[in-house]
Amino acid sequence: MKPVWIKHAAQLATIRGENGPRKRKDMSELGIIEDGSVWIEGGVIQAVGTTEELERKFGEHAKEAEVVDAAGRLVTPGLVDPHTHVVFGGSREREFEMRLEGATYMDIMNAGGGIHATTRMTREATEDDLIEQASRRLDSFLAHGVTTVEGKSGYGLDLETELKQLRAMKRLKELHPIDLVPTFMAAHAVPQEYKGNEEEYITSIINDMLPVVAEEKLAVFNDVFCEVGVFTPEQSERILEAGKKYGLIPKIHADEIESYGGAELAAKVGAISAEHLLKASDEGIRNMAEAGVIACLLPATALFLREEAAKGRQMVDEGVAVAISTDCNPGSSPTTSMPLVMNLACISMRLTPAEALVAATMNAACAIRMEEKVGSLEVGKQGDVVLWNVSNYQELQYLFGVNHVGQVWKKGKRVVG
Repeated sequence: MKPVWIKHAAQLATIRGENGPRKRKDMSELGIIEDGSVWIEGGVIQAVGTTEELERKFGEHAKEAEVVDAAGRLVTPGLVDPHTHVVFGGSREREFEMRLEGATYMDIMNAGGGIHATTRMTREATEDDLIEQASRRLDSFLAHGVTTVEGKSGYGLDLETELKQLRAMKRLKELHPIDLVPTFMAAHAVPQEYKGNEEEYITSIINDMLPVVAEEKLAVFNDVFCEVGVFTPEQSERILEAGKKYGLIPKIHADEIESYGGAELAAKVGAISAEHLLKASDEGIRNMAEAGVIACLLPATALFLREEAAKGRQMVDEGVAVAISTDCNPGSSPTTSMPLVMNLACISMRLTPAEALVAATMNAACAIRMEEKVGSLEVGKQGDVVLWNVSNYQELQYLFGVNHVGQVWKKGKRVVG
């Protein structure tokens, strides 16, 4: 594979610095290099600097490289999506219409729709079916500048199908250019066959599912939907603590529909991140800041459900590291557009354009333990790079609802454009 030399970027937003989640004013530090240039070789970034600096260092090797003239446009790290449900069967467009007619999220779920509907379709799908469907979604992620994606199980709700989802992700990591980071989430809902016998299902997760997932090394994280009508804080804590015994790092779907102590629980169990947080309490936000829990916020989900977005501005100001994500899923956020999510982070949560970009790169990478490889343009990291058809990072967030991706490289290989 030839080296890649991208040069003459109007702004090269490196996001360089410490490999850790950015907070407060550090979320505005983009490490911009004007007339910037990056050299990638062997799939790894070898040099970052001004075009003049790299001309002196690599100019005599230009004929050996794929030379890309950024022509005064913006260059950033590949975007990172730290919260998706990308592997699932079927579709639920009818529920979108039902919601517009007045049905709530929980109304649909209690009627056998929602997660239960996707569970039926995912159980019916073969592993190859899931791979085919998810590959199309991952292609769309790439087209929107996303080079690393977290994926959750949770549409099986039984051992066989949860393993089928996770094994499909394992194969996708080998088949698709995107880095796919797996999360075990059998605690996404109580399956209908366990209705009224929730404790038996929780026991099955802890005693039957977690040991197999750990033995086969199918997941990095263990997630739970802590919500009224799903799993209580006490039940969620038991599931997350059980996962920790198997080396699975806790995550938590928290305070999405009601304030339920999920943010506080994330801090208590040492979760790497808490997701959603539309209804997080002020105390929960403070606890997260003190415990170093990353807030993974999902503004497209709030928009789709016609709910008020999470308190992103407050969280940044109070010292919570904020990441953002599409929450790509069939029920409440069927999108793969991280550029739109960055736009919405500014519009609905009052993040600044710089903060939104950090939330979609370095902080998102930290939320899935990928910060040593991705999230910034620095020597030694993967050559995951996006060339945007805009001249600066403000324009990227200002011209909303448009995919400005020009070209994308994954580990130094051009995958888009």
